Amino acid sequence: MGYAIPGQRLREDAESRYVTEILRILRERRDAPLTEARKPEERFVGTCRDFALLHVSLLRATGTPARVRGGFGTYFVDGFHEDHWVTEYRLPNGSWRLVDPQVLHPAYGDLGFDPLDVPRDRFLVAGDAWRACRGGEADPGTFGLSGDGELRGMWFVRGSLVLDLACRGGVETLPWDGWEPLAGFGDVSLSDDDLALLDAVAAAHADDDVRRLCAEPRLAPPRQILSRSPSFGLREVTLPRR
Repeated sequence: MGYAIPGQRLREDAESRYVTEILRILRERRDAPLTEARKPEERFVGTCRDFALLHVSLLRATGTPARVRGGFGTYFVDGFHEDHWVTEYRLPNGSWRLVDPQVLHPAYGDLGFDPLDVPRDRFLVAGDAWRACRGGEADPGTFGLSGDGELRGMWFVRGSLVLDLACRGGVETLPWDGWEPLAGFGDVSLSDDDLALLDAVAAAHADDDVRRLCAEPRLAPPRQILSRSPSFGLREVTLPRR
């Protein structure tokens, strides 16, 4: 587009945790309906998670059950499962469908599937990724961020699993959030009980199971969490009371 994004926007926009913050920023840059085209300098500089968060908010506003899902896309780098966030919404028949609102832009070209109905083998929700790695069906070293040799592996899949559970429970995290003991950063020693709990998260589909697991102290996000932002590094963040 011939537009250089200011460094401050690159650093700060993606730290917007809630839709209200994103909308506030957009209004400050141009107080106009969201349906109107915007110049680059009037836009919000977000991540895949922000595309999903806005899409989920729009769907919920229509009365459609929807949630942000964390997991891994296979359609960015050949042979790699890239950390990614998408939308999942409920169809009238009760089933759930994945949508990737980010790759609807023509710049992504032909992905070989409809982004409004993403196949489950092209985007692995975190639970499916965890089960595939635990069962030896996938190499954990191919899950994470392809551009960073340290941000990948089983610990990354474990963190994604817990963050995805939080999103399913109504706490939309940032992609680089984490908390102890099971959503911390880096390899840690896990007990058999910890692994069984994580396996239960990966297998959970019913709403009652998700609510029960979200209340488990080892999984629930505390008010004081860690955030390993690409721009600000590792720091503590206090979440508002719910």
